Amino acid sequence: MRSMLFVPGDSARKFERARQGGADALILDLEDSVALDRKDEARAITCAMLGAERGRQLIYVRVNALDTGRTLADLAAVLPSRPHGIMLPKCESADHVRTVSLWLDGLEAAAGIPVGDTTIIAIATETGASIFGLGSYAGASSRLVGLMWGAEDLAASLGAIEKSRDGVYHSPYRLARDLCLMAASAAGIAAIDTVYTDIENLTGLAEDARAARRDGFSAKAVIHPKHVEAVNAAFTPDEVEVAWANRIVAAFAADPHLGVVRIEGRMIDKPHLRAAEKVLAAAQVT
Repeated sequence: MRSMLFVPGDSARKFERARQGGADALILDLEDSVALDRKDEARAITCAMLGAERGRQLIYVRVNALDTGRTLADLAAVLPSRPHGIMLPKCESADHVRTVSLWLDGLEAAAGIPVGDTTIIAIATETGASIFGLGSYAGASSRLVGLMWGAEDLAASLGAIEKSRDGVYHSPYRLARDLCLMAASAAGIAAIDTVYTDIENLTGLAEDARAARRDGFSAKAVIHPKHVEAVNAAFTPDEVEVAWANRIVAAFAADPHLGVVRIEGRMIDKPHLRAAEKVLAAAQVT
């Protein structure tokens, strides 16, 4: 999975457009993109969208945050329509994940869905408190498959007047980004980069996406369909990367007992092998 496109949960028109695009996953949003007086209506519209014929895309639903009191009702409404997963905003620690996972256990059982089928992606940097919970996610739940960092709500939580300038985040947001990446690594799950908000700046978007992949993120969230192509390109290994990864994998496959191999004068060990396997896995995404 390289790109995750947000789609307002109350817009069937935008959903149809998104289904025809190249995003690897769609996030039907019940939270920020839906006005308060349309929240209940958006649940029904989202369920109808979930009932549409499924293509290759994964379908997630971003529910409302736990502090709104709407999360459980959101889950109860959408679970029978079987989204692939739930995105939990303003997640502050593993305790939030465990709470949602427990609710999903009951809702899946009631709906006749195999318990554990529905995965969770947590947006884990949207409040000041959440930064201190980033070290808690390892082993939190088998449902947890990804951590995403977000800057917009974090800026509001901190009372900031500016989060970036000339495309460069200020230090609090760089800290949140880096710690989220490390927290995902520690938990053995996907690290998902935040959205790029300058819709018309496709050059800046491409640079931002390449930097995310360079640093270890495995996917990026997207807020506009025109961003999908650049993000997919940035997160797809090129021919040179794939060829090099294949050489590493082949070298270790020739003698699985080796701890280190030498390729073109370079010493390659098991961490390089794991990285090469990730490159080849990413190259299989279409």
